[in-house]
Amino acid sequence: MQAINMFFLTLTLIVVAFFLLMFVASGIKVLKEWERVAILRLGKFRHIRGPGVIWVTPILDKIAMKVSLRLQTYAFKTERSLTKDNVPVVVDAVMYFRVIDVEKAILSVERYTVAVELAAQTTLRETTGKVTLDELLSERDAIASHLQELIDEKTEHWGVKTSAIEIRDVVIPSQLQDAMSREAQAERERRARKTLAQAELEAAKAMEEAAEVYKDSKYGFVLRTWNIMAELSKNANLIVMVPTNIPEVGAATATSVAMQAGTGGLKVPKDKGTVE
Repeated sequence: MQAINMFFLTLTLIVVAFFLLMFVASGIKVLKEWERVAILRLGKFRHIRGPGVIWVTPILDKIAMKVSLRLQTYAFKTERSLTKDNVPVVVDAVMYFRVIDVEKAILSVERYTVAVELAAQTTLRETTGKVTLDELLSERDAIASHLQELIDEKTEHWGVKTSAIEIRDVVIPSQLQDAMSREAQAERERRARKTLAQAELEAAKAMEEAAEVYKDSKYGFVLRTWNIMAELSKNANLIVMVPTNIPEVGAATATSVAMQAGTGGLKVPKDKGTVE
C-alpha cells in the first residue's frame, strides 16, 4: 500500500513539474535587437521590455503590441490635387520615419503606422494647395523640409519621428507639359538671339577700334589688304583681282604676295585690258 502511495505521489510530482515547466516556458519570449514590446498586467500598462530573452507571466501579463525601432519607409502620393494656381497635379513622395517612444506609439494610437500614413497624405495635399506649380517644380527640397516639419507636429504625440521626406515626381497634364516645353524652347531661342546680338555688338566695336587704328597707321590698311588677299588666294578655284593702284605698294609687290599665298588665279588690271 505504501508503495502505491509513493507511486501516485511521484506521478503527481512529475505531472506538476511538467505543467510548471510548461507554465514557465510559455512565458519566455525572445525579442530581436530592434524589437520592443509593451507589457500589460491585468489590462494596465506595466513596462516596455526588450531586446533579448524576456519572461511574461502567463494569465496575468499580456504583450500589447510588438514595435520595430528600425527606419521604416512609406511611399505615398496625392491624386489630382490642385495647386495654388489651380493646376491639377499628382505628387509622388516617400517618407522615412522611426519610432522613438514605444510607450506613446502603443498607448496613444491604435495603429501608429496607419495614422502616420494618413497624416502624411493629408499634409501633402494641404501643402500642395498652398504653393504654385512653379514653386512645386523648382523648390522641391524646401517644400519637402516644410512638409516634414508639419508631419512631425502631428506624429510627435504618437512617439514617431520623421527622418526625411523626398518628393520623387510631380506629374502634370500632358497638355500643360507641351505648353511648358514650348515655353522652354522659346526661352532658349530668346537667349540664343540675345547671345548672337551681343556677339555682333562686340564684333562691331572691335571693327570700329580697328578702323581707328588703320586710320592712324600709314601701312596698316595695306598690310590688312595683303592678309585678306593671301587668305582668299588659298582657294585654287578662286580668281583674285589685284588692283595696281594700292596706296604705297607697287603692282609687282602686290602680285608677288598674292601668288605666293596659293595657287589660285591672279588678274592684275592695267590701264587697258586685263592680263592673267
